[in-house]
Amino acid sequence: MFYAAMIDLSRVTNYYVACGYTDLRLGIDGLAAIVMTQYGMELQEDSLFLFCGRRRDRIKGLYWEQDGFILLYKRLSAGPFQWQRNRQEAMSITQEQFDWLTKGMTIASSIRETKQKKLY
Repeated sequence: MFYAAMIDLSRVTNYYVACGYTDLRLGIDGLAAIVMTQYGMELQEDSLFLFCGRRRDRIKGLYWEQDGFILLYKRLSAGPFQWQRNRQEAMSITQEQFDWLTKGMTIASSIRETKQKKLY
């Protein structure tokens, strides 16, 4: 039996949203290739990358844990994920924004607030 407690996300300090559309038929290798080639980033133990398809009702997460990849998958039962579609880049979000996003809540206004705080 598989228990969610086996997945330890406590080491994650960097959360990234792959803005735009991602083909969710891709598995671990395909998503890892996107992170490295399209975004020029390395997969590290402290980073979790989130991807969303066109229908916005499901997301995949990619996380490297010491000895291998973990592929996370979530599908909302009602309504779409509030996903940033305006750019083709990996956008950094906070853990709080990650929690909101995975619950189907919008993070757009909090992103603007985060960017404004960084400017001052």
